[in-house]
Amino acid sequence: MTISERELIQKAKEVSLNAYSPYSHFLVGAALLTESGAIYTGCNIENGGIQSICAERVSLGTAISKGERKFTSLAVVGKSISDPYFVKTLPCGYCRQFISEFCDPSFRIYTYDEKTDQISSYSLSELLPHSFQFKN
Repeated sequence: MTISERELIQKAKEVSLNAYSPYSHFLVGAALLTESGAIYTGCNIENGGIQSICAERVSLGTAISKGERKFTSLAVVGKSISDPYFVKTLPCGYCRQFISEFCDPSFRIYTYDEKTDQISSYSLSELLPHSFQFKN
């Protein structure tokens, strides 16, 4: 079964509604697709300190804890609690570097602007052209 970009984005939209964001009031959802066709989702989880965790890392952490190691793409969506529309939302720098530990430079990242109904697609290397690599 092939998962479309829109299906992946829909999964990210659904999980974003579970976000815990009492400080930023910005809901983020991520849906990670594995080579085997499994989808792992995550939402942002904030706290009063500096250790909040982004949706992208939640989805990767869940997949990795289940034994997954091969990933093809990730959809990321976000919206303000007060706004009905999802807006183009990309992984932060920390998440980009985290993703690069597990995914090759051609890994695809999708985001969605609901106002224009436009999907944007980026390779990991476009978003993180000079990643830190410490692999043997």
